[in-house]
Amino acid sequence: MNEKQKKKISKFLSYVLRHRPDEIGLTLDPQGWAGLDELIAGAAAATPPMVLTPDIIAEVARDNDKKRFVMSPDGARIRAAQGHSVNVDLGLQPQTPPDMLYHGTADRFLNAIMVEGLKPGSRQHVHLSRDHQTAISVGQRHGRPVVLRVDAAGLVAAGHEFYLSENGVWLTGPVPPAFLRRDD
Repeated sequence: MNEKQKKKISKFLSYVLRHRPDEIGLTLDPQGWAGLDELIAGAAAATPPMVLTPDIIAEVARDNDKKRFVMSPDGARIRAAQGHSVNVDLGLQPQTPPDMLYHGTADRFLNAIMVEGLKPGSRQHVHLSRDHQTAISVGQRHGRPVVLRVDAAGLVAAGHEFYLSENGVWLTGPVPPAFLRRDD
């Protein structure tokens, strides 16, 4: 399978596993898991149809550069590692983050963020990176990137909880502007 095909399948999986499982008649369990058989059948019935097999799904999950997907140990189920707009409980336990985390965004959003803070929007959590370079990559997807330093230690001291997703993305609730600084 070439990279263009993998990217198309990855986008499809992200869409149905994070946001719209109902669009292909897929039901996620409370932890966000979908059975491969149900996913394959739903993809085949989608408009336009998407041809998936267990091997294709496993390859896309394994080779995804951002490790967006997690396969169950028996290989019979898959879920998105984070980024859900549908309500799921990934079973993550609160963890102490590094003192400083990073958030990548596009420069056109900077003024609003510095006034309102970071909000999860339609997702369940705000997504934060452990390093500056990853934040740049995230910000570039939406325009000219800007990186914000997030005072995670200060947020913890203020009672905020953090979770570490299976793909290394730090998750938390809304981040007030007082805990943000532009990282130039």
